[in-house]
Amino acid sequence: MARATRTEDVQVQIKRLILERGLAPGDPLPTEAELVALIDVSRNSVREALKALQAVCIVEIRHGYGTYVGSLSLDPFVEGMAFRAAVRQRLGEPSLYELMEVREALEAGLIAQVARVIPQEDIAVLSGLVAEMEHEAERDGRVSAATDRAFHLALYRPINNHLLSEVLDAFWAALRRVRTELADDHQDPEVTCRQHRAIVDAFEARDGERAAEAMRHHFGGIRKRLTENATRG
Repeated sequence: MARATRTEDVQVQIKRLILERGLAPGDPLPTEAELVALIDVSRNSVREALKALQAVCIVEIRHGYGTYVGSLSLDPFVEGMAFRAAVRQRLGEPSLYELMEVREALEAGLIAQVARVIPQEDIAVLSGLVAEMEHEAERDGRVSAATDRAFHLALYRPINNHLLSEVLDAFWAALRRVRTELADDHQDPEVTCRQHRAIVDAFEARDGERAAEAMRHHFGGIRKRLTENATRG
């Protein structure tokens, strides 16, 4: 490999090595000493590059065991997007609203496609998750974040696009995180259950237009809460 001169160059070389060797998440990387020899740089340069790559989930450093290809998850994207939105929201910008609009555009734009291809067993899974929401609403007075997230993850699984699922989940996680940090996570559990049940009912009817309308109505409720909270703030 060509000699690298900066930390950024070393990162590029390590990523290139991962690609050239066809390594997958969890696969071991060469040892630190081997990387020093392969890339022809100092040990400190390799360590700095590995730390930077670990921060974006490209590598995982397991102290005492070695360095491995990381999860390649979108967690750093979620963290950056959520923090950006939180800062801008506190500065008086409608960043939460904007984040919600992007998520709505993605989900409402895809749901009619899901209605056409979703198998009955997946509809049953979604129905079961709504039943869990209803149980939580009655027992706890709220719908848990875990159940809501599971619903939206299951919703687009029939499209069979892993990147799409990860991006949609990233926007869900970012919006949820910012609203929690800003104490803006208020919900009417009965309304939440009813809106999610409407989506499932539209799937049962194989009615894509009705499903899209149910999703838009769901986001309309979120939009209303955001607007009301901004007015109170």
